[in-house]
Amino acid sequence: MRKLLLSSTALATAAALTAGAAVADVSITAATDWQYSSRSSQVTAKDGTFFSNDSEIAFKFTNKTDSGLTVGYTVEMFSDDGEGTIDESSISISGGFGKVVLGEQDGAADNYALNALDAIAEESAIAFASASISTHSDIQIGSDANKVAYHLPAMGGFTAGASFSDSGTAAAANTGTDTTEYGFQYTMDAAGNTITLAGGSATKEAATKDTDSTALAVRVVAGNLTVIASQSTYEAVDEDRNNVGVGVSYNMGNGMVLGAYTNKSEDDLDAGEELSLTGAEVVYTIATGLKAAVTVEDYDYKYTASTHESANTVADSGTVSKLTITASF
Repeated sequence: MRKLLLSSTALATAAALTAGAAVADVSITAATDWQYSSRSSQVTAKDGTFFSNDSEIAFKFTNKTDSGLTVGYTVEMFSDDGEGTIDESSISISGGFGKVVLGEQDGAADNYALNALDAIAEESAIAFASASISTHSDIQIGSDANKVAYHLPAMGGFTAGASFSDSGTAAAANTGTDTTEYGFQYTMDAAGNTITLAGGSATKEAATKDTDSTALAVRVVAGNLTVIASQSTYEAVDEDRNNVGVGVSYNMGNGMVLGAYTNKSEDDLDAGEELSLTGAEVVYTIATGLKAAVTVEDYDYKYTASTHESANTVADSGTVSKLTITASF
């Protein structure tokens, strides 16, 4: 009888505690890419085949307060080689005033800016001997560093936000390298089509010359057809890059999506340095949560030795063929 009474009391206490506590909604998602790549390159060290893997698990918690605020916590874990176990971790507070996000996360420019390669599933991942050229026409500044961000509440088809990352007070970091970002998107309907204008800007302070990047893009969705045209700039010490790209995708309606893209990057401060990329892709949905993509990309990187600052730079051209298997949960 005493055991029964104790058990009943324990259950009643647990029920009371649960009733008084906030119960959060929890979402767990995961995705993993396995990739086989074959590269034909003029650089011997980069010519050949290789495997790679890209995996992520995201945990998201949300809870509504009595005052109507929505409080969230998100943590994303990557398993890629060379990356930390936890890639992003942040809390958010949202309401009628908009949304505030605190922690390790993407910046506002990255949140809103669009890139021509967003029209396809597998973006270019070609590595070159030179780090002074761009492989896309997106914002060139950004990281998951700890920051504070504010996003305006949606007004019609307009959304926008700003973020700030503090470089810290450590001797190695306290050199005025704070990063400020802004971004926006505006979506409208036009004759049954959806048009989105997107832009972003980012500035990373420096003791001598700040690093600046801007991006502007337009996306048009007409039925199963999506077209994205984008342009971006990047300015830093001995860098003045201009990047232009166009991406197209078409959903065949039978589980297959066709895509193509082109992108060109030039550095005006290194006369003669430029990179051209052209690619095509086929994505097929094998089953719910399982896709296969075949991507073929041609590239041509050239430079003028007399105007380039790095003796390690090597001109290169070739083709990269990739098979990517993606599983999402």
